[in-house]
Amino acid sequence: MSEEIKKTKTKKKRGKIALRVLCIILCVIVVFVGISTLVTVFGNRANTKKAASFPPVEIQNRIAPEKDADGNWTFTTDDDFKVLQLTDVHIGGGWMCLKKDAMALNAVAAMVTAEKPDLVIITGDVAYPVPFQAGTFNNKSSAKIFVSLMEQLGVYWTLAFGNHDTEAYSYFDREDMGDFYADVAKNSQYCLFQKGPEDVDGVGNQIINIKNSKGLVTQSLYLFDSHSYTDNDYFGIMWKYDNMHENQVEWYKTTLAKTNAQNAEIAGTDDVETVKSLAFFHIPLTEMKDAWDEYAANGYQDTENTKLVYGYAGETGKVVYGGVHEDNLFETMQELGSTQGVFFGHDHKNYISFNYKGICLTYGMSVDYLAYPGIYKLGAQRGCTPITIHPDGTFDYSAENYYQEKYTSLYEKESVTMQGETYAAEEG
Repeated sequence: MSEEIKKTKTKKKRGKIALRVLCIILCVIVVFVGISTLVTVFGNRANTKKAASFPPVEIQNRIAPEKDADGNWTFTTDDDFKVLQLTDVHIGGGWMCLKKDAMALNAVAAMVTAEKPDLVIITGDVAYPVPFQAGTFNNKSSAKIFVSLMEQLGVYWTLAFGNHDTEAYSYFDREDMGDFYADVAKNSQYCLFQKGPEDVDGVGNQIINIKNSKGLVTQSLYLFDSHSYTDNDYFGIMWKYDNMHENQVEWYKTTLAKTNAQNAEIAGTDDVETVKSLAFFHIPLTEMKDAWDEYAANGYQDTENTKLVYGYAGETGKVVYGGVHEDNLFETMQELGSTQGVFFGHDHKNYISFNYKGICLTYGMSVDYLAYPGIYKLGAQRGCTPITIHPDGTFDYSAENYYQEKYTSLYEKESVTMQGETYAAEEG
Protein backbone atom coordinates (compact mmCIF):
# COMPACT_ATOMS: atom_id res chain seq x y z
CA MET A 1 0.00 0.00 0.00
CA SER A 2 1.41 3.33 -1.00
CA GLU A 3 2.28 5.95 1.58
CA GLU A 4 -0.26 8.33 0.05
CA ILE A 5 -3.11 5.81 0.43
CA LYS A 6 -2.12 5.22 4.08
CA LYS A 7 -2.21 8.96 4.78
CA THR A 8 -5.64 9.24 3.14
CA LYS A 9 -7.04 6.40 5.28
CA THR A 10 -5.52 7.91 8.42
CA LYS A 11 -7.14 11.27 7.66
CA LYS A 12 -10.52 9.61 7.07
CA LYS A 13 -10.19 7.67 10.32
CA ARG A 14 -9.31 10.81 12.25
CA GLY A 15 -12.21 12.61 10.60
CA LYS A 16 -14.62 9.89 11.68
CA ILE A 17 -13.29 10.01 15.24
CA ALA A 18 -13.60 13.79 15.32
CA LEU A 19 -17.14 13.57 13.97
CA ARG A 20 -18.06 10.99 16.63
CA VAL A 21 -16.58 13.16 19.38
CA LEU A 22 -18.48 16.15 18.05
CA CYS A 23 -21.72 14.16 17.95
CA ILE A 24 -21.15 12.96 21.51
CA ILE A 25 -20.49 16.54 22.69
CA LEU A 26 -23.63 17.78 20.93
CA CYS A 27 -25.67 14.96 22.46
CA VAL A 28 -24.33 15.77 25.92
CA ILE A 29 -25.20 19.45 25.40
CA VAL A 30 -28.70 18.58 24.21
CA VAL A 31 -29.27 16.22 27.14
CA PHE A 32 -27.87 18.80 29.59
CA VAL A 33 -30.04 21.61 28.20
CA GLY A 34 -33.08 19.35 28.22
CA ILE A 35 -32.55 18.21 31.80
CA SER A 36 -31.75 21.73 33.10
CA THR A 37 -34.81 23.11 31.33
CA LEU A 38 -37.04 20.46 32.91
CA VAL A 39 -35.52 21.07 36.34
CA THR A 40 -36.06 24.82 35.91
CA VAL A 41 -39.68 24.42 34.80
CA PHE A 42 -40.66 22.03 37.56
CA GLY A 43 -38.56 23.84 40.16
CA ASN A 44 -40.16 27.19 39.36
CA ARG A 45 -43.58 25.56 39.51
CA ALA A 46 -42.70 24.24 42.96
CA ASN A 47 -41.58 27.70 44.13
CA THR A 48 -44.71 29.29 42.67
CA LYS A 49 -46.73 26.71 44.59
CA LYS A 50 -44.75 27.56 47.72
CA ALA A 51 -45.50 31.27 47.17
CA ALA A 52 -49.19 30.39 47.08
CA SER A 53 -48.93 28.44 50.33
CA PHE A 54 -48.37 31.47 52.57
CA PRO A 55 -51.49 32.81 54.29
CA PRO A 56 -52.66 36.33 53.39
CA VAL A 57 -51.47 39.05 55.73
CA GLU A 58 -54.13 40.18 58.18
CA ILE A 59 -54.15 43.98 58.33
CA GLN A 60 -56.71 45.77 60.47
CA ASN A 61 -58.17 49.01 59.11
CA ARG A 62 -56.51 48.48 55.74
CA ILE A 63 -56.17 51.70 53.71
CA ALA A 64 -57.10 51.27 50.07
CA PRO A 65 -55.39 53.65 47.61
CA GLU A 66 -57.12 55.59 44.86
CA LYS A 67 -55.72 57.40 41.86
CA ASP A 68 -55.78 61.19 41.99
CA ALA A 69 -56.46 63.54 39.07
CA ASP A 70 -52.82 63.23 37.96
CA GLY A 71 -52.95 59.44 37.94
CA ASN A 72 -50.84 59.01 41.08
CA TRP A 73 -51.81 56.42 43.66
CA THR A 74 -52.95 58.11 46.87
CA PHE A 75 -53.59 56.79 50.36
CA THR A 76 -55.83 58.85 52.64
CA THR A 77 -55.35 58.63 56.39
CA ASP A 78 -55.07 60.78 59.51
CA ASP A 79 -53.06 58.07 61.27
CA ASP A 80 -49.57 56.68 60.94
CA PHE A 81 -48.71 55.07 57.60
CA LYS A 82 -46.27 52.17 57.47
CA VAL A 83 -43.95 51.49 54.55
CA LEU A 84 -41.77 48.38 54.44
CA GLN A 85 -38.64 48.64 52.31
CA LEU A 86 -37.31 45.39 50.90
CA THR A 87 -34.30 45.31 48.65
CA ASP A 88 -32.17 42.92 46.59
CA VAL A 89 -34.46 39.90 46.83
CA HIS A 90 -32.45 38.25 44.02
CA ILE A 91 -34.68 35.46 42.82
CA GLY A 92 -32.76 33.64 40.10
CA GLY A 93 -35.56 31.62 38.56
CA GLY A 94 -33.25 28.92 37.18
CA TRP A 95 -32.24 25.34 37.93
CA MET A 96 -29.08 26.33 39.81
CA CYS A 97 -30.78 28.36 42.55
CA LEU A 98 -34.16 26.80 43.30
CA LYS A 99 -33.41 26.19 46.97
CA LYS A 100 -32.06 29.72 47.47
CA ASP A 101 -35.11 31.16 45.71
CA ALA A 102 -37.31 29.26 48.17
CA MET A 103 -35.32 30.73 51.07
CA ALA A 104 -35.87 34.25 49.70
CA LEU A 105 -39.62 33.66 49.38
CA ASN A 106 -39.76 32.41 52.95
CA ALA A 107 -37.87 35.44 54.27
CA VAL A 108 -40.01 37.97 52.41
CA ALA A 109 -43.24 36.31 53.52
CA ALA A 110 -42.15 36.16 57.16
CA MET A 111 -41.16 39.83 57.34
CA VAL A 112 -44.17 41.18 55.46
CA THR A 113 -46.53 39.05 57.55
CA ALA A 114 -45.05 40.27 60.83
CA GLU A 115 -44.72 43.95 59.88
CA LYS A 116 -48.21 44.26 58.32
CA PRO A 117 -47.28 47.34 56.25
CA ASP A 118 -49.68 49.62 54.43
CA LEU A 119 -47.26 49.56 51.49
CA VAL A 120 -44.21 47.51 50.48
CA ILE A 121 -41.57 49.19 48.31
CA ILE A 122 -38.87 47.01 46.77
CA THR A 123 -35.80 49.05 45.86
CA GLY A 124 -34.50 46.93 43.03
CA ASP A 125 -33.12 43.56 42.03
CA VAL A 126 -36.16 41.37 42.42
CA ALA A 127 -34.64 39.28 39.60
CA TYR A 128 -31.13 37.92 39.22
CA PRO A 129 -30.85 36.25 35.78
CA VAL A 130 -27.09 35.71 35.90
CA PRO A 131 -26.66 32.34 34.13
CA PHE A 132 -23.57 31.01 35.92
CA GLN A 133 -25.35 31.45 39.27
CA ALA A 134 -29.03 31.18 38.40
CA GLY A 135 -28.89 28.87 35.42
CA THR A 136 -31.09 31.04 33.20
CA PHE A 137 -31.21 34.26 31.20
CA ASN A 138 -34.97 34.57 31.77
CA ASN A 139 -35.58 37.52 34.10
CA LYS A 140 -39.34 37.29 33.74
CA SER A 141 -39.49 33.85 35.37
CA SER A 142 -38.21 35.18 38.68
CA ALA A 143 -40.46 38.23 38.45
CA LYS A 144 -43.49 35.98 38.01
CA ILE A 145 -42.60 33.99 41.12
CA PHE A 146 -42.25 37.17 43.15
CA VAL A 147 -45.54 38.54 41.86
CA SER A 148 -47.24 35.30 42.91
CA LEU A 149 -45.90 35.75 46.42
CA MET A 150 -46.90 39.39 46.82
CA GLU A 151 -50.38 38.83 45.43
CA GLN A 152 -50.84 35.87 47.76
CA LEU A 153 -49.76 37.95 50.77
CA GLY A 154 -52.31 40.55 49.74
CA VAL A 155 -50.44 43.77 50.59
CA TYR A 156 -50.08 46.85 48.43
CA TRP A 157 -46.68 46.96 46.77
CA THR A 158 -44.56 48.48 44.06
CA LEU A 159 -40.92 48.48 43.02
CA ALA A 160 -38.08 50.47 41.54
CA PHE A 161 -35.79 48.63 39.13
CA GLY A 162 -32.22 47.66 39.99
CA ASN A 163 -29.30 46.88 37.72
CA HIS A 164 -29.89 43.11 37.80
CA ASP A 165 -33.60 43.22 36.99
CA THR A 166 -32.70 43.70 33.32
CA GLU A 167 -29.17 42.64 32.40
CA ALA A 168 -27.79 43.22 28.89
CA TYR A 169 -28.01 39.47 28.28
CA SER A 170 -31.46 38.99 29.86
CA TYR A 171 -34.32 37.87 27.67
CA PHE A 172 -36.36 40.99 28.54
CA ASP A 173 -35.22 44.60 28.68
CA ARG A 174 -36.37 47.52 30.87
CA GLU A 175 -39.36 48.36 28.69
CA ASP A 176 -40.44 44.73 28.54
CA MET A 177 -40.31 44.34 32.31
CA GLY A 178 -42.02 47.68 32.80
CA ASP A 179 -44.84 46.45 30.56
CA PHE A 180 -44.94 43.19 32.53
CA TYR A 181 -45.36 44.88 35.91
CA ALA A 182 -47.78 47.44 34.47
CA ASP A 183 -49.93 44.57 33.17
CA VAL A 184 -49.76 42.94 36.60
CA ALA A 185 -50.96 46.22 38.11
CA LYS A 186 -53.92 46.39 35.68
CA ASN A 187 -55.09 42.95 36.70
CA SER A 188 -54.10 43.08 40.34
CA GLN A 189 -55.73 44.43 43.46
CA TYR A 190 -52.40 45.08 45.14
CA CYS A 191 -49.63 45.91 42.64
CA LEU A 192 -49.31 49.70 42.26
CA PHE A 193 -46.43 49.79 39.78
CA GLN A 194 -46.51 52.49 37.12
CA LYS A 195 -44.07 52.91 34.24
CA GLY A 196 -43.96 56.65 34.75
CA PRO A 197 -43.87 59.52 32.27
CA GLU A 198 -42.50 58.66 28.83
CA ASP A 199 -40.49 61.89 28.58
CA VAL A 200 -38.46 61.07 31.71
CA ASP A 201 -35.50 58.70 31.44
CA GLY A 202 -35.91 55.28 32.99
CA VAL A 203 -38.84 53.01 33.66
CA GLY A 204 -40.83 53.17 36.88
CA ASN A 205 -40.40 56.77 38.00
CA GLN A 206 -43.46 56.99 40.23
CA ILE A 207 -45.10 59.09 42.93
CA ILE A 208 -47.33 57.74 45.69
CA ASN A 209 -48.98 60.32 47.91
CA ILE A 210 -50.34 60.16 51.43
CA LYS A 211 -53.16 62.61 52.15
CA ASN A 212 -55.10 63.52 55.26
CA SER A 213 -58.89 63.75 55.43
CA LYS A 214 -58.70 67.44 54.50
CA GLY A 215 -57.17 66.48 51.17
CA LEU A 216 -53.71 67.83 51.96
CA VAL A 217 -50.72 65.75 50.92
CA THR A 218 -48.70 65.03 54.06
CA GLN A 219 -46.03 62.89 52.41
CA SER A 220 -44.96 62.10 48.86
CA LEU A 221 -43.10 58.89 48.13
CA TYR A 222 -40.84 59.23 45.08
CA LEU A 223 -39.56 56.14 43.28
CA PHE A 224 -36.77 56.64 40.77
CA ASP A 225 -35.19 54.36 38.20
CA SER A 226 -31.50 54.64 39.09
CA HIS A 227 -30.66 52.85 35.82
CA SER A 228 -27.88 50.31 35.46
CA TYR A 229 -24.35 50.28 34.03
CA THR A 230 -22.68 53.09 32.12
CA ASP A 231 -19.51 54.12 30.27
CA ASN A 232 -19.50 50.98 28.08
CA ASP A 233 -19.54 48.67 31.10
CA TYR A 234 -22.41 46.71 29.54
CA PHE A 235 -22.05 43.66 31.75
CA GLY A 236 -21.19 45.45 34.99
CA ILE A 237 -17.80 43.80 35.39
CA MET A 238 -16.09 47.14 36.15
CA TRP A 239 -18.78 48.33 38.61
CA LYS A 240 -19.47 51.48 36.61
CA TYR A 241 -22.97 52.45 37.66
CA ASP A 242 -25.16 55.20 36.27
CA ASN A 243 -26.49 58.30 38.03
CA MET A 244 -29.82 60.08 38.05
CA HIS A 245 -30.46 61.88 34.77
CA GLU A 246 -31.17 65.57 34.49
CA ASN A 247 -34.76 65.15 33.33
CA GLN A 248 -35.47 62.96 36.38
CA VAL A 249 -34.33 65.80 38.62
CA GLU A 250 -36.56 68.19 36.67
CA TRP A 251 -39.48 65.76 37.01
CA TYR A 252 -38.92 65.73 40.76
CA LYS A 253 -38.88 69.54 40.92
CA THR A 254 -41.93 69.97 38.69
CA THR A 255 -44.11 67.40 40.43
CA LEU A 256 -43.18 68.69 43.87
CA ALA A 257 -44.07 72.25 42.84
CA LYS A 258 -47.41 71.02 41.55
CA THR A 259 -48.18 69.16 44.79
CA ASN A 260 -47.27 72.26 46.80
CA ALA A 261 -49.60 74.35 44.64
CA GLN A 262 -52.44 71.87 45.09
CA ASN A 263 -51.98 71.94 48.86
CA ALA A 264 -52.03 75.75 48.80
CA GLU A 265 -55.26 75.73 46.80
CA ILE A 266 -56.94 73.32 49.22
CA ALA A 267 -55.70 75.26 52.25
CA GLY A 268 -56.83 78.54 50.71
CA THR A 269 -53.49 80.21 51.35
CA ASP A 270 -50.02 80.32 49.86
CA ASP A 271 -48.57 80.11 53.35
CA VAL A 272 -48.24 76.32 53.45
CA GLU A 273 -45.21 74.20 54.22
CA THR A 274 -43.39 72.39 51.46
CA VAL A 275 -44.72 68.86 51.17
CA LYS A 276 -42.49 66.36 52.96
CA SER A 277 -41.18 63.46 50.89
CA LEU A 278 -39.09 60.31 50.93
CA ALA A 279 -37.22 58.84 47.96
CA PHE A 280 -36.62 55.21 47.01
CA PHE A 281 -34.31 53.72 44.38
CA HIS A 282 -31.60 51.11 43.94
CA ILE A 283 -28.11 52.53 43.38
CA PRO A 284 -26.91 54.89 46.14
CA LEU A 285 -26.19 58.54 45.44
CA THR A 286 -22.59 59.73 45.28
CA GLU A 287 -23.34 61.64 48.48
CA MET A 288 -23.54 58.34 50.35
CA LYS A 289 -19.95 57.73 49.30
CA ASP A 290 -19.07 61.25 50.45
CA ALA A 291 -20.77 60.66 53.79
CA TRP A 292 -18.99 57.34 54.32
CA ASP A 293 -15.56 58.66 53.34
CA GLU A 294 -15.91 61.63 55.69
CA TYR A 295 -17.09 59.42 58.54
CA ALA A 296 -14.28 56.87 58.01
CA ALA A 297 -11.61 59.57 57.69
CA ASN A 298 -12.71 60.91 61.08
CA GLY A 299 -12.01 57.60 62.79
CA TYR A 300 -15.60 56.35 62.35
CA GLN A 301 -16.92 59.25 64.36
CA ASP A 302 -19.56 61.86 63.52
CA THR A 303 -18.55 65.04 61.73
CA GLU A 304 -20.29 68.34 61.17
CA ASN A 305 -21.84 66.99 57.97
CA THR A 306 -22.13 63.28 58.70
CA LYS A 307 -23.97 61.85 61.69
CA LEU A 308 -24.48 58.13 62.14
CA VAL A 309 -28.08 57.04 62.71
CA TYR A 310 -27.45 53.29 62.96
CA GLY A 311 -25.89 50.28 61.34
CA TYR A 312 -22.63 49.21 59.81
CA ALA A 313 -20.93 48.90 56.45
CA GLY A 314 -19.80 45.39 55.59
CA GLU A 315 -18.65 45.90 52.01
CA THR A 316 -14.95 45.98 51.18
CA GLY A 317 -13.00 48.11 48.71
CA LYS A 318 -14.81 51.35 48.01
CA VAL A 319 -17.53 50.26 50.50
CA VAL A 320 -20.14 52.39 48.70
CA TYR A 321 -20.61 51.43 45.04
CA GLY A 322 -22.70 54.30 43.73
CA GLY A 323 -22.85 56.14 40.43
CA VAL A 324 -19.52 56.98 38.82
CA HIS A 325 -20.52 60.53 37.86
CA GLU A 326 -22.21 63.43 39.61
CA ASP A 327 -25.86 64.41 39.46
CA ASN A 328 -27.91 67.21 41.01
CA LEU A 329 -30.60 65.23 42.79
CA PHE A 330 -29.19 65.58 46.31
CA GLU A 331 -28.46 69.29 45.85
CA THR A 332 -31.99 69.80 44.52
CA MET A 333 -33.43 67.98 47.52
CA GLN A 334 -31.50 70.29 49.80
CA GLU A 335 -32.60 73.36 47.90
CA LEU A 336 -36.30 72.47 47.89
CA GLY A 337 -36.40 71.29 51.49
CA SER A 338 -38.88 68.51 50.88
CA THR A 339 -37.07 65.17 50.94
CA GLN A 340 -36.12 64.09 54.44
CA GLY A 341 -34.86 60.61 53.67
CA VAL A 342 -33.50 58.49 50.82
CA PHE A 343 -33.62 54.68 50.88
CA PHE A 344 -31.68 52.42 48.52
CA GLY A 345 -30.03 48.99 48.28
CA HIS A 346 -27.46 47.54 45.88
CA ASP A 347 -24.56 46.93 48.32
CA HIS A 348 -25.90 43.91 50.15
CA LYS A 349 -23.62 43.88 53.17
CA ASN A 350 -24.19 47.55 54.02
CA TYR A 351 -27.10 48.56 56.21
CA ILE A 352 -25.75 51.82 57.50
CA SER A 353 -27.75 55.04 57.79
CA PHE A 354 -26.33 58.55 57.97
CA ASN A 355 -27.87 61.95 58.38
CA TYR A 356 -25.79 63.78 55.80
CA LYS A 357 -26.21 67.53 55.54
CA GLY A 358 -29.76 67.28 56.89
CA ILE A 359 -31.01 64.34 54.78
CA CYS A 360 -31.06 60.73 55.95
CA LEU A 361 -29.27 58.40 53.52
CA THR A 362 -30.06 54.77 54.30
CA TYR A 363 -29.13 51.34 53.01
CA GLY A 364 -32.04 48.96 53.38
CA MET A 365 -31.24 45.50 54.73
CA SER A 366 -31.02 43.04 51.85
CA VAL A 367 -32.65 39.65 51.30
CA ASP A 368 -30.07 38.17 48.88
CA TYR A 369 -29.22 34.47 49.16
CA LEU A 370 -27.74 34.16 45.68
CA ALA A 371 -25.67 36.99 44.23
CA TYR A 372 -22.78 37.25 46.69
CA PRO A 373 -20.77 34.01 46.99
CA GLY A 374 -21.57 32.37 50.32
CA ILE A 375 -24.01 35.06 51.44
CA TYR A 376 -26.72 32.46 52.04
CA LYS A 377 -24.62 31.33 55.01
CA LEU A 378 -24.49 34.84 56.52
CA GLY A 379 -27.28 36.51 58.46
CA ALA A 380 -26.28 39.88 59.95
CA GLN A 381 -27.18 41.79 56.77
CA ARG A 382 -30.49 40.07 55.96
CA GLY A 383 -33.73 41.81 56.88
CA CYS A 384 -36.00 44.72 56.08
CA THR A 385 -36.50 48.41 56.84
CA PRO A 386 -39.86 49.43 58.36
CA ILE A 387 -40.63 53.14 57.98
CA THR A 388 -43.46 54.76 59.96
CA ILE A 389 -44.71 58.04 58.52
CA HIS A 390 -46.59 60.23 60.97
CA PRO A 391 -49.52 62.56 60.13
CA ASP A 392 -47.31 65.63 60.62
CA GLY A 393 -44.90 64.41 57.93
CA THR A 394 -42.15 63.22 60.26
CA PHE A 395 -41.00 59.60 60.10
CA ASP A 396 -39.21 56.89 62.06
CA TYR A 397 -37.32 53.94 60.63
CA SER A 398 -35.11 51.04 61.70
CA ALA A 399 -33.09 48.12 60.37
CA GLU A 400 -34.76 44.84 61.36
CA ASN A 401 -32.88 41.56 61.11
CA TYR A 402 -34.75 38.60 59.65
CA TYR A 403 -33.52 36.15 62.27
CA GLN A 404 -35.38 37.82 65.12
CA GLU A 405 -38.05 35.72 66.80
CA LYS A 406 -40.79 38.12 65.73
CA TYR A 407 -40.35 36.99 62.12
CA THR A 408 -41.99 33.60 62.31
CA SER A 409 -41.52 31.56 59.15
CA LEU A 410 -44.03 29.14 57.69
CA TYR A 411 -41.05 27.03 56.65
CA GLU A 412 -37.98 26.49 58.78
CA LYS A 413 -35.37 29.23 58.70
CA GLU A 414 -31.91 28.26 57.54
CA SER A 415 -28.93 28.25 59.91
CA VAL A 416 -26.57 31.17 59.34
CA THR A 417 -23.49 32.77 60.80
CA MET A 418 -24.01 36.22 62.29
CA GLN A 419 -20.77 37.66 60.99
CA GLY A 420 -18.99 40.32 63.00
CA GLU A 421 -19.60 43.93 62.18
CA THR A 422 -16.77 45.31 60.09
CA TYR A 423 -17.56 48.82 61.24
CA ALA A 424 -19.47 48.55 64.50
CA ALA A 425 -21.88 51.27 65.46
CA GLU A 426 -24.46 51.54 68.18
CA GLU A 427 -27.85 53.03 67.36
CA GLY A 428 -28.01 56.64 68.41
